[in-house]
Amino acid sequence: MSRVFITGSSDGLGLLAAQQLAASGHQVTLHARNDSRATDARRALPEAEAVVVGDLSAIAAMHAVADQVNALGRYDAVIHNVGVGSREARRETADGLLQLFAVNVLAPYLLTARITRPARVIYLSSGMHMGGNPSLDDPQWTRRRWNGSQAYSDSKLFDVLLAYCVARRWPSVLSNALEPGWVPTRMGGPGAPDDLAAGAATQAWLATSSDPRARVSGQYFYHQKPRRTHPAVRREELQEALAEYCGRLTGVQLV
Repeated sequence: MSRVFITGSSDGLGLLAAQQLAASGHQVTLHARNDSRATDARRALPEAEAVVVGDLSAIAAMHAVADQVNALGRYDAVIHNVGVGSREARRETADGLLQLFAVNVLAPYLLTARITRPARVIYLSSGMHMGGNPSLDDPQWTRRRWNGSQAYSDSKLFDVLLAYCVARRWPSVLSNALEPGWVPTRMGGPGAPDDLAAGAATQAWLATSSDPRARVSGQYFYHQKPRRTHPAVRREELQEALAEYCGRLTGVQLV
C-alpha cells in the first residue's frame, strides 16, 4: 500500500486517478481549491485519507497546502495534477503573476521544494508542450500580446523541464512527466476524443506500480508508454534557469 497526494483532485483526471488508486488499496489524499470543492471531493471519494484545501494560484496558499500535507506525514508519491487550461483569459494573481504560470508551473515547483521528499513525483504535462517555447524572457506575458494556447504550451513544457530537473538533482526520487491525452474534462471539453480512464491510469501506474517500466526517472509517458519530448527538456541549463527563476519568485530554493 502506498500513500499518494494528488493536487487538483476534486474532479476530473485527479479525482479519477485517486479513485483508481483507492480501489487498488492505496491511501489517497485529495486537494481542493476551496471548502466547497473539498466537500464535493469527500463525497466523491469518502474513503480518501484526507482533503487539503488551498487555491494554488497564490504563493501563500501554496505554502499552506505544503504545510497541511507535511502535517499528515510523508507520502510515497506526489502527483502534480492541478492545471489551468489554454482557453483562459490573461489573469493576474494576488502576487502579480500570470495565473496560468502560477498554477501550472509555480505551484508544482514550490510544492516539490516544500513537501517532505517522496519516493516518486509525477508532473502532468500535455502533448501541446511540443509547441512550447522554453525561453524565460517574458514568462508572465507582460510584454507580449496574449496568446492563451501558446502560454499553455509553454507552461506544459516548463512542467517537463521541472520533472527532468528533479530527476537529475534527486537521484533517489523517481521523477517523471506524462501527457494524459485530450480527454473530456472541464478543461478538455466534452468533445475530447481521448480515453479519460487511460489518462488517469498512467498517473496511478507511475505513482505506485512495481512494473520496471514505471520504476524509472527522467522520462515522459503517454498511456504507460514512453513518448518523444521537446528537445529542450534535456538541456540542463534550461532546467536550471527555470528552477532559479521559480526560486526567485517564491523565495524557496529547490535543493
